[in-house]
Amino acid sequence: MTKTQAGKSRASGRITLAMVAAHAGVATMTASRAITQPEMVSQALRDRVDKAVVELGYVPNRAARALASSQSKVIAVLVPSLSNAVFTEVLAGIQDALGPDDYQILIGNTRYSDKEEEKLINTYLQSAPDGMLLSGLTHSPRVQQILSSLRMPVVSMMDMSTDPSQLTVGFSQFEAGHAMTRYLLDKGHKRIGFIGAQLDERTLRRAEGYRKAMQDAGLADSRLEVMVSEPSTIALGAELLGRMLAQAPDCDAIFCCNDDLAHGAIYQSQRRGIPVPSRLAICGFNDLPTSAWMNPSLTTIGTPRYRIGFEAATLLRSVIKGDDPPNKQIDLGFTLMARESA
Repeated sequence: MTKTQAGKSRASGRITLAMVAAHAGVATMTASRAITQPEMVSQALRDRVDKAVVELGYVPNRAARALASSQSKVIAVLVPSLSNAVFTEVLAGIQDALGPDDYQILIGNTRYSDKEEEKLINTYLQSAPDGMLLSGLTHSPRVQQILSSLRMPVVSMMDMSTDPSQLTVGFSQFEAGHAMTRYLLDKGHKRIGFIGAQLDERTLRRAEGYRKAMQDAGLADSRLEVMVSEPSTIALGAELLGRMLAQAPDCDAIFCCNDDLAHGAIYQSQRRGIPVPSRLAICGFNDLPTSAWMNPSLTTIGTPRYRIGFEAATLLRSVIKGDDPPNKQIDLGFTLMARESA
């Protein structure tokens, strides 16, 4: 193929494998092997095909390759945030687990939106992924319908399902919320508040654990809850501390649904001259790297974020290969990090 012909091909449509083969002077099947199974052809032939690929600007059609080989070597991963350290660590675990098998990862940010999740799933299905890794267990009816019709494995991350057939890797958000509240109760606190933001499914399950512990202790009081749908920030934590003390001035401990809010609550307490923890105990959730080095250091729930990503990707890879893993639900647990703030 001449440069003029190549230019016309680019103008009129997609560069095909047949064009690459003709440009390299080889059969189409040979060009395909050189690209997808380079170990099957000689180095000299690979070099000719590689040169043709570069000169023509050929981009392999993953969907076509998936049909031919039954595998696309693509994994779709959906997380609710790319700026939250919790999910960047999950992604690091996923990449480390899938890297040795040369999987390509399509990372989507749902922004905590059902509509965005549905749009991303529909888009990524066009790449014929071998499997999906999704954050959480709760999805919109439309997304649930799409997932139930898929013929590919899907692993849910971050929580544990009550359905034994569902592939899940994480820990019980409910139990973690219950454990932190129980810890504060055992320390002698009775007016324990809960501050929640974003109100995603994980926050709501932590809140359920908090409520159960308070109800069991006979201390439940709706005035001890401050729940807002805004994204979590340190500034919001400071603001919500003020709101909590305004509606429950006798509050003697606060369980924040994440460390960002807890950091803000501690800073605001210091600005107001409220001693932590002697007057007000404050704890968080997730054990971010800065939490151990605050003054006072933050009592929080340590979560195995990297391991969740790594184990979820490993489980998915195993199922894709046709294995029948003995444990379809992997509970990695959590750790209560008792420090100075509570």
